[in-house]
Amino acid sequence: MVLKTFGWSFAVTALGLVAAGFYGGMTGLGIVAILSILEISLSFDNAVVNAGILKKMNAFWQKIFLTVGVLIAVFGMRLVFPVVIVAVTAGIGPVEAVDLALNDKDMYQQLVTDAHPAIAAFGGMFLLMIFLDFIFEDRDIKWLAWLERPLAKLGKIDMLSACIALIVLLITSATFAANAHQHGGAHVDKAQTVLVSGIAGLITYMIVGGLSGYFENRLEEEEEAEHEAEEAAKKSGKPVSAVAMAGKAAFFMFLYLEVLDASFSFDGVIGAFAITNDIVLMALGLGIGAMYVRSLTVYLVRQGTLDDYVYLEHGAHYAIGALAVILLVTIQYEINEVITGLVGVILIAWSFWSSVRRNKRLELEGSTAEA
Repeated sequence: MVLKTFGWSFAVTALGLVAAGFYGGMTGLGIVAILSILEISLSFDNAVVNAGILKKMNAFWQKIFLTVGVLIAVFGMRLVFPVVIVAVTAGIGPVEAVDLALNDKDMYQQLVTDAHPAIAAFGGMFLLMIFLDFIFEDRDIKWLAWLERPLAKLGKIDMLSACIALIVLLITSATFAANAHQHGGAHVDKAQTVLVSGIAGLITYMIVGGLSGYFENRLEEEEEAEHEAEEAAKKSGKPVSAVAMAGKAAFFMFLYLEVLDASFSFDGVIGAFAITNDIVLMALGLGIGAMYVRSLTVYLVRQGTLDDYVYLEHGAHYAIGALAVILLVTIQYEINEVITGLVGVILIAWSFWSSVRRNKRLELEGSTAEA
């Protein structure tokens, strides 16, 4: 079962690590391994959401999601998108960006370094909004209840996430500008770029969130219309065109899943810039991670164990919050790549361990009640 579900992921992992070893030696292999784990940890909650929707789709649309969806996720978001980010922020063409990444690494590294404040501000704000919207939402299951309970109460204030994110951005930009003046003003012009890029990250998050909400609402409308049509057909004794309605609903499911996947792919790509600027290592690591997320989605659907480890989603979002802070800090200060990569892994492992302990406690309480 495991080999059948994760077979392609294992194969891609082996090829990717071998390629990383040839390309970047042991350092490159280590970075790709960390990026793979980071992508899986950041996207685990995405796999859970995907599985919850995917199990409602028929076999045809499941296959479409796992084939066309993989092409969009792996080649579109993990391979093309990092090139686009560098090209836009550095003001060069995508072809030139790829050529520099492969043939003139020193120049490419310089362009990425110059563009890093803009990349970090854009990505940091995007990730920060994901984290803030999560912790300010009132949930039935709370991992760190002492922290999440008061934050959920604060979350009742409208637009609180956006206000806090903008305050953080203003402080970051002002601090960056002050330090630039203090050190001779070499980066004073970039302070405005940091501010503009951060606002762009906030706008991007709102657009992606709006699209996701739109497709989710359409999906609910389609399911409600399908249910009403079935009830009406039963009362009148007429046959129901189930295939057409299921196909239409499944199409909106597919669109909704792709928007969700794109948003989670985006935080993985942005988070990767906190670990490495090497576009080849980034593509290898994120590509491997994306394959495991897809395999994990299928595994969760087939095993039906979506609710076994309830704190993993919390751990993933805390990892996103940590990455947001790290990206914003790296606008001015360097942070070791290993530390950056391990933060997310530690948070995910902690949430998994907490979930296992919770399950054992509930099982023990159930046994005691029966006795």
